[in-house]
Amino acid sequence: MENLTLNCVIVDDEPMALNLVESYVKKTPFLVLKNKFSSAIEALTYVTTNPVEVLFLDIQMPDLTGLELSKMLPKQTKVVFTTAFDKYALDGFKVDALDYLLKPFDYAEFLMAANKAKNWFNLVNKTQEPVKIETAEASKKEFLFVKSEYKQLRIKLDDVLYFEGLKDYIKIWLKNESKAILTLMSLKSLEEQLPSDEFMRVHRSFIVSLNNIDVIERSQIVINKQRITVSEQYKPKFLEFLNKNSL
Repeated sequence: MENLTLNCVIVDDEPMALNLVESYVKKTPFLVLKNKFSSAIEALTYVTTNPVEVLFLDIQMPDLTGLELSKMLPKQTKVVFTTAFDKYALDGFKVDALDYLLKPFDYAEFLMAANKAKNWFNLVNKTQEPVKIETAEASKKEFLFVKSEYKQLRIKLDDVLYFEGLKDYIKIWLKNESKAILTLMSLKSLEEQLPSDEFMRVHRSFIVSLNNIDVIERSQIVINKQRITVSEQYKPKFLEFLNKNSL
Protein backbone atom coordinates (compact mmCIF):
# COMPACT_ATOMS: atom_id res chain seq x y z
CA MET A 1 0.00 0.00 0.00
CA GLU A 2 3.01 2.30 -0.22
CA ASN A 3 1.69 3.92 -3.43
CA LEU A 4 -1.73 4.68 -1.98
CA THR A 5 -3.14 8.05 -3.02
CA LEU A 6 -6.23 9.68 -1.57
CA ASN A 7 -8.64 11.91 -3.48
CA CYS A 8 -9.60 14.84 -1.29
CA VAL A 9 -11.88 17.87 -1.24
CA ILE A 10 -11.64 21.01 0.91
CA VAL A 11 -14.72 22.81 2.25
CA ASP A 12 -14.43 26.14 4.07
CA ASP A 13 -16.35 29.40 3.72
CA GLU A 14 -13.27 31.48 4.64
CA PRO A 15 -11.12 32.10 1.51
CA MET A 16 -7.85 32.38 3.47
CA ALA A 17 -8.47 29.09 5.28
CA LEU A 18 -9.46 27.43 2.00
CA ASN A 19 -6.24 28.57 0.30
CA LEU A 20 -4.07 27.55 3.26
CA VAL A 21 -5.40 23.99 3.34
CA GLU A 22 -5.06 23.84 -0.45
CA SER A 23 -1.35 24.71 -0.13
CA TYR A 24 -0.94 21.98 2.50
CA VAL A 25 -2.66 19.39 0.30
CA LYS A 26 -0.49 20.25 -2.70
CA LYS A 27 2.74 19.68 -0.77
CA THR A 28 1.55 16.27 0.52
CA PRO A 29 2.53 13.60 -2.07
CA PHE A 30 -0.23 11.07 -1.37
CA LEU A 31 -3.09 13.60 -1.44
CA VAL A 32 -4.80 14.50 -4.73
CA LEU A 33 -6.92 17.65 -4.62
CA LYS A 34 -10.06 17.04 -6.68
CA ASN A 35 -11.97 20.21 -5.78
CA LYS A 36 -12.55 22.92 -3.18
CA PHE A 37 -15.76 24.64 -2.10
CA SER A 38 -16.89 27.54 0.05
CA SER A 39 -20.40 26.05 0.18
CA ALA A 40 -21.23 22.79 1.99
CA ILE A 41 -24.25 22.25 -0.28
CA GLU A 42 -22.10 22.43 -3.43
CA ALA A 43 -19.58 20.10 -1.82
CA LEU A 44 -22.29 17.55 -1.02
CA THR A 45 -23.41 17.49 -4.65
CA TYR A 46 -19.84 16.86 -5.80
CA VAL A 47 -18.92 14.24 -3.21
CA THR A 48 -22.05 12.15 -3.81
CA THR A 49 -21.26 11.88 -7.52
CA ASN A 50 -17.45 11.61 -7.47
CA PRO A 51 -15.06 9.28 -5.60
CA VAL A 52 -13.58 11.17 -2.64
CA GLU A 53 -11.70 9.51 0.20
CA VAL A 54 -11.00 12.50 2.48
CA LEU A 55 -12.97 15.68 3.13
CA PHE A 56 -11.16 18.51 4.94
CA LEU A 57 -14.25 20.15 6.36
CA ASP A 58 -14.91 23.34 8.31
CA ILE A 59 -17.73 23.05 10.87
CA GLN A 60 -19.24 26.53 11.16
CA MET A 61 -20.71 27.41 7.76
CA PRO A 62 -23.97 29.05 6.62
CA ASP A 63 -26.93 27.05 5.25
CA LEU A 64 -25.44 23.65 6.09
CA THR A 65 -22.87 23.09 8.84
CA GLY A 66 -19.93 20.75 8.55
CA LEU A 67 -21.44 18.42 11.16
CA GLU A 68 -24.70 18.24 9.21
CA LEU A 69 -22.82 17.59 5.96
CA SER A 70 -20.71 14.83 7.55
CA LYS A 71 -23.88 12.84 8.27
CA MET A 72 -24.89 12.88 4.59
CA LEU A 73 -21.63 11.67 3.04
CA PRO A 74 -21.11 8.42 1.16
CA LYS A 75 -19.79 5.59 3.31
CA GLN A 76 -16.35 5.63 1.70
CA THR A 77 -15.73 9.34 2.37
CA LYS A 78 -14.00 10.12 5.69
CA VAL A 79 -13.79 13.52 7.36
CA VAL A 80 -11.01 15.59 8.91
CA PHE A 81 -12.66 18.56 10.62
CA THR A 82 -10.99 21.98 10.56
CA THR A 83 -12.46 24.53 12.94
CA ALA A 84 -11.62 27.43 15.23
CA PHE A 85 -13.80 26.07 18.04
CA ASP A 86 -12.71 23.19 20.27
CA LYS A 87 -16.24 22.76 21.66
CA TYR A 88 -17.07 20.64 18.61
CA ALA A 89 -14.46 17.95 19.35
CA LEU A 90 -16.94 15.53 20.94
CA ASP A 91 -19.44 16.02 18.11
CA GLY A 92 -16.65 15.27 15.64
CA PHE A 93 -15.91 11.99 17.43
CA LYS A 94 -19.60 11.02 17.37
CA VAL A 95 -19.75 11.23 13.57
CA ASP A 96 -16.60 9.09 13.36
CA ALA A 97 -14.26 11.77 12.02
CA LEU A 98 -10.69 10.65 11.35
CA ASP A 99 -9.23 13.74 13.02
CA TYR A 100 -9.97 17.22 14.30
CA LEU A 101 -7.69 20.16 13.46
CA LEU A 102 -8.07 23.28 15.58
CA LYS A 103 -7.37 26.55 13.74
CA PRO A 104 -4.81 27.95 13.39
CA PHE A 105 -2.89 24.75 12.60
CA ASP A 106 0.47 24.40 10.86
CA TYR A 107 1.60 21.98 8.18
CA ALA A 108 3.07 19.55 10.72
CA GLU A 109 -0.35 19.18 12.37
CA PHE A 110 -2.05 18.87 8.99
CA LEU A 111 0.41 16.17 7.90
CA MET A 112 -0.27 14.15 11.04
CA ALA A 113 -3.99 14.19 10.23
CA ALA A 114 -3.32 13.30 6.58
CA ASN A 115 -1.12 10.39 7.65
CA LYS A 116 -3.86 9.21 9.98
CA ALA A 117 -6.21 9.14 6.98
CA LYS A 118 -3.63 7.26 4.91
CA ASN A 119 -3.14 4.68 7.67
CA TRP A 120 -6.90 4.25 8.02
CA PHE A 121 -7.38 3.54 4.30
CA ASN A 122 -4.36 1.23 4.29
CA LEU A 123 -5.99 -0.72 7.10
CA VAL A 124 -9.35 -0.85 5.32
CA ASN A 125 -7.73 -2.05 2.08
CA LYS A 126 -5.90 -4.81 3.93
CA THR A 127 -9.12 -6.09 5.51
CA GLN A 128 -10.78 -6.13 2.10
CA GLU A 129 -8.07 -8.16 0.39
CA PRO A 130 -9.36 -11.67 -0.42
CA VAL A 131 -7.96 -14.55 1.58
CA LYS A 132 -5.98 -16.79 -0.77
CA ILE A 133 -7.47 -20.22 -0.06
CA GLU A 134 -8.10 -22.71 -2.84
CA THR A 135 -11.66 -23.50 -1.73
CA ALA A 136 -15.14 -22.07 -2.07
CA GLU A 137 -14.48 -20.31 1.24
CA ALA A 138 -11.99 -17.90 -0.37
CA SER A 139 -14.32 -14.90 -0.15
CA LYS A 140 -15.53 -15.62 3.38
CA LYS A 141 -15.01 -12.72 5.79
CA GLU A 142 -13.11 -13.97 8.81
CA PHE A 143 -12.54 -10.80 10.84
CA LEU A 144 -13.40 -7.13 11.27
CA PHE A 145 -11.43 -4.16 12.51
CA VAL A 146 -13.39 -2.06 15.00
CA LYS A 147 -12.47 1.24 16.63
CA SER A 148 -12.38 1.10 20.42
CA GLU A 149 -10.64 3.54 22.77
CA TYR A 150 -8.72 5.20 19.88
CA LYS A 151 -7.40 1.82 18.65
CA GLN A 152 -8.38 -0.43 15.75
CA LEU A 153 -9.00 -3.90 17.20
CA ARG A 154 -8.99 -7.03 15.04
CA ILE A 155 -12.01 -9.16 15.93
CA LYS A 156 -12.24 -12.76 14.70
CA LEU A 157 -15.85 -13.41 13.70
CA ASP A 158 -15.62 -17.01 14.94
CA ASP A 159 -15.01 -15.63 18.45
CA VAL A 160 -18.11 -13.41 18.46
CA LEU A 161 -21.07 -14.64 20.51
CA TYR A 162 -23.37 -11.70 19.85
CA PHE A 163 -23.52 -7.94 19.28
CA GLU A 164 -25.59 -5.77 21.61
CA GLY A 165 -26.74 -2.32 20.50
CA LEU A 166 -26.83 0.59 22.96
CA LYS A 167 -28.04 3.75 21.19
CA ASP A 168 -25.00 4.88 19.16
CA TYR A 169 -22.70 2.20 20.56
CA ILE A 170 -22.29 -1.56 20.20
CA LYS A 171 -21.06 -4.07 22.75
CA ILE A 172 -19.20 -7.01 21.20
CA TRP A 173 -19.33 -10.12 23.37
CA LEU A 174 -16.60 -12.69 22.66
CA LYS A 175 -15.87 -16.26 23.70
CA ASN A 176 -13.82 -16.61 26.89
CA GLU A 177 -14.06 -12.87 27.61
CA SER A 178 -15.98 -11.53 30.61
CA LYS A 179 -15.88 -7.92 29.39
CA ALA A 180 -17.41 -6.67 26.14
CA ILE A 181 -15.63 -4.49 23.58
CA LEU A 182 -17.38 -1.12 23.17
CA THR A 183 -17.34 0.63 19.79
CA LEU A 184 -19.12 3.65 18.29
CA MET A 185 -21.28 2.20 15.51
CA SER A 186 -24.91 1.40 14.71
CA LEU A 187 -26.26 -2.15 14.51
CA LYS A 188 -27.65 -1.37 11.06
CA SER A 189 -24.24 -0.46 9.58
CA LEU A 190 -22.65 -3.46 11.29
CA GLU A 191 -25.33 -5.82 10.00
CA GLU A 192 -24.48 -4.85 6.41
CA GLN A 193 -20.86 -5.97 6.91
CA LEU A 194 -21.54 -9.36 8.52
CA PRO A 195 -21.90 -12.64 6.58
CA SER A 196 -25.65 -13.33 6.55
CA ASP A 197 -25.19 -17.10 6.76
CA GLU A 198 -23.39 -16.76 10.12
CA PHE A 199 -25.04 -13.78 11.84
CA MET A 200 -28.68 -12.77 12.18
CA ARG A 201 -30.45 -9.83 13.73
CA VAL A 202 -33.11 -11.24 16.07
CA HIS A 203 -34.01 -8.11 18.02
CA ARG A 204 -33.62 -4.35 17.54
CA SER A 205 -30.74 -4.54 20.04
CA PHE A 206 -29.12 -7.88 19.18
CA ILE A 207 -27.31 -9.62 16.33
CA VAL A 208 -26.38 -13.21 17.22
CA SER A 209 -23.80 -15.67 15.93
CA LEU A 210 -25.83 -18.56 14.54
CA ASN A 211 -22.90 -20.92 15.02
CA ASN A 212 -22.73 -20.18 18.75
CA ILE A 213 -26.37 -20.72 19.74
CA ASP A 214 -26.53 -23.22 22.62
CA VAL A 215 -30.28 -23.57 23.15
CA ILE A 216 -33.50 -22.29 21.58
CA GLU A 217 -36.38 -22.19 24.05
CA ARG A 218 -39.72 -20.87 22.82
CA SER A 219 -38.92 -17.34 21.65
CA GLN A 220 -35.55 -17.11 23.34
CA ILE A 221 -32.01 -17.91 22.24
CA VAL A 222 -29.43 -18.93 24.82
CA ILE A 223 -25.79 -18.10 24.05
CA ASN A 224 -23.21 -18.58 26.78
CA LYS A 225 -25.98 -18.43 29.45
CA GLN A 226 -27.28 -15.13 28.06
CA ARG A 227 -30.97 -15.21 27.08
CA ILE A 228 -31.90 -13.14 24.02
CA THR A 229 -35.52 -12.74 22.95
CA VAL A 230 -36.40 -13.11 19.27
CA SER A 231 -38.77 -10.20 18.63
CA GLU A 232 -41.85 -10.47 16.41
CA GLN A 233 -40.26 -8.33 13.68
CA TYR A 234 -37.38 -10.78 13.18
CA LYS A 235 -39.17 -14.04 14.03
CA PRO A 236 -40.15 -15.11 10.46
CA LYS A 237 -36.55 -15.01 9.22
CA PHE A 238 -35.29 -16.82 12.33
CA LEU A 239 -37.94 -19.55 12.01
CA GLU A 240 -36.90 -20.04 8.38
CA PHE A 241 -33.30 -20.56 9.54
CA LEU A 242 -34.52 -22.95 12.25
CA ASN A 243 -36.59 -25.02 9.83
CA LYS A 244 -33.68 -25.40 7.44
CA ASN A 245 -31.39 -26.64 10.19
CA SER A 246 -33.72 -28.90 12.18
CA LEU A 247 -34.11 -32.68 12.02
